[in-house]
Amino acid sequence: MSTLDSHDSERRDFLYIGTGAFAAVGTAMAAWPFIDQMNPDASVKALASVEVDLAPIEEGQSITISWRGNPVFIRHRTAKEIEEAKSVPIADLPDQDARNANIDDGSPATDVNRVIEGKEKFLIMLGVCTHLGCVPVGEAGEFGGWFCPCHGSHYDTAGRIRKGPAPENLLVPPYSYASDTLVKIG
Repeated sequence: MSTLDSHDSERRDFLYIGTGAFAAVGTAMAAWPFIDQMNPDASVKALASVEVDLAPIEEGQSITISWRGNPVFIRHRTAKEIEEAKSVPIADLPDQDARNANIDDGSPATDVNRVIEGKEKFLIMLGVCTHLGCVPVGEAGEFGGWFCPCHGSHYDTAGRIRKGPAPENLLVPPYSYASDTLVKIG
C-alpha cells in the first residue's frame, strides 16, 4: 500500500467517524424536545402537595379538594361516626388492610389506622373507588359513609369497603399536620 493510499484510508476513517458522531449528536438534539415533553408540566408539579385549612369545616361536613388531579375527601366526622367505625370487627371487613400511606403496609384496617392519632375527627382519603375509579357519593350507602352508584360499592364512615365489588378500602394519601388546623397533603 502506498503512502497516498494510506493517507486516503486514514482520511476516510476520520470522515466516517466524524459523520457518525455528527449524526448521533444531531439525532440526540432532535429527539430532546420529544423526550422533554414527557416530563410533568408545571401544574402537576405545583400540585405535588397542597395545604388545607380544616378550621372552617364544621362537624358532620365534608369537602372535596383536588390533589394530583384526583379528588380527596376530607370529612369532619361526628362522635357517632367515629364510634360506629371503631365498633366494626376487622374480621367483618372484606379488605383488612388499612391502605394508609402514613403507616406501615399491611397494618390492620382499624379506624385508628385510617387517621392520624389525636386527629381522629378528620378523615382524609382519596375519593376514587377502588373498583373502577369512579367517584363515590358521600354520606350515602348502607353504612353511612360513601356509596359508588356506578357498581354498588358501599364504604363505611372510615372509608373501608363493606359491600360491593370494590376490592380495597379507599386509599389514605400521605399527609401531615402543619398545625392543629392546617394539613399538608402530599
